[in-house]
Amino acid sequence: MNLFKRAWWRLRAHPGKTVMLVGLFFVICTLVLSGFLIRSAAARAADSAKGSVGVVATMQLDVNALINSGGATESNGGQPGIIGAKGDLHSKLVDKICKSSVVAQCNYTVDGAAAPTGQVKLHQPVPAPVGQDTTGTDLFKASGVRDLDSVKEFHNGDSEIISGSGLKRDSKSDMAVIEERVAKDNHLGVGDKIKLRVGEIDPQKGGMSTKEVEFTVGGIYKNSIADVGSYVPALADPSNQIYVTPEGATRLLGKEPTADGAALREATFTLRNPDDLDELKDDAKAAGADLTIFPLSVNDKQYKTLVGPINKTADFASLTVWLVAVAGTVILALIIASNMRERRKEMGILLSLGEKKPKLLSQHLVEVVACATLAIGFAATGSQFIAQGIGDQLLSSQVSSAEDSSADQGPQQDLSDPNGLQKEEAPQAKPIDSMDVELGAGDIGAVGATGLGIAALATIVPGTRILRLNPRDILTKGD
Repeated sequence: MNLFKRAWWRLRAHPGKTVMLVGLFFVICTLVLSGFLIRSAAARAADSAKGSVGVVATMQLDVNALINSGGATESNGGQPGIIGAKGDLHSKLVDKICKSSVVAQCNYTVDGAAAPTGQVKLHQPVPAPVGQDTTGTDLFKASGVRDLDSVKEFHNGDSEIISGSGLKRDSKSDMAVIEERVAKDNHLGVGDKIKLRVGEIDPQKGGMSTKEVEFTVGGIYKNSIADVGSYVPALADPSNQIYVTPEGATRLLGKEPTADGAALREATFTLRNPDDLDELKDDAKAAGADLTIFPLSVNDKQYKTLVGPINKTADFASLTVWLVAVAGTVILALIIASNMRERRKEMGILLSLGEKKPKLLSQHLVEVVACATLAIGFAATGSQFIAQGIGDQLLSSQVSSAEDSSADQGPQQDLSDPNGLQKEEAPQAKPIDSMDVELGAGDIGAVGATGLGIAALATIVPGTRILRLNPRDILTKGD
């Protein structure tokens, strides 16, 4: 008799066992397919995040390498370290690197400080405690930027221009933008000339530099952070933030812009592809950059922040797929082995009538595969909704854990500063907190292959042990 007919009759004759196998396969296939769908949705979300955030390579001074090369001195007790001319990253060099074919966008800033003069005083609503030395903090924070709109405080709306204009790439090199409170304290307006002292130590005299640099007030901005009722060091007060051009910031560092442009501490390059870092390094070397002192590194912190929780969710889904597949195979193998023991006489009679052992094993395989096929069809109809619910719950838990972990992390040390000051962090990206689960033909094919593989393995493993016996042993040997 045809083995397919026997398999069909067997399934119809024992509906309870048939429904049990279909139900067990349905649970297995639903969990496996949900795992596949969550993993696919996570991969799509991660790829989308990579495209939206981009991969940023940073060229920054490594002060330790500079010290080892003799281009800087370390801080010693109360004496701060000094960076020599060898530690200057020039804007003309960066502009050459920006022309690399792998760079989608580049930017650079110059961080410095400016000391007050008789004309321009600091905004300090609460004076320093009596006896406190404020020599190193009674300074304006001066940032040399190419485009003021790209500065995070202006980009996110914490600061806004209220008079004049902001800095642009074509702004005059002596233009400065000051905060509203500083402008009011010193009776300054747009177009006024101001003088600021270099906020660096004079290496020859050993004290703060007395050199003054002249600027023209091109704009006045307002910062949303109000004054507090206690003493704040001037350098840390947002109202004492001054924005100038990269060339102006270079002069406030006690240097003059050369034919090579302004002196920078850091430059960033947004890459078209994360795999292009090596090519960018080659282009930087060709442009004349010393990558030992100014190494290039990829800053993927924001990307990791975005995709960290969703990647962990995908990993959990993958682990679930493996656990369910292994556990399902073992459980099914035990059930099928038990069914084969119950059918010992049936198998013995068929073998004694001349039926081939491979065909008899194939009959059992057809029965199990038929149940698995039905279960796969049922699983495909509901797994998308189940996967969406499970995925959202898992992702929500991972996002909550990631936010708690991020809150516990402190600021990093700035390797470009010889005094080991803390590095200003970039705006924190929010982790991906949702995923779009989509059921595709590839997912159905994957769960189909997995389900049929489980069915075959769970049938063949116990089947080979019993079919090694001859008909007489099967009919006469007890359980």
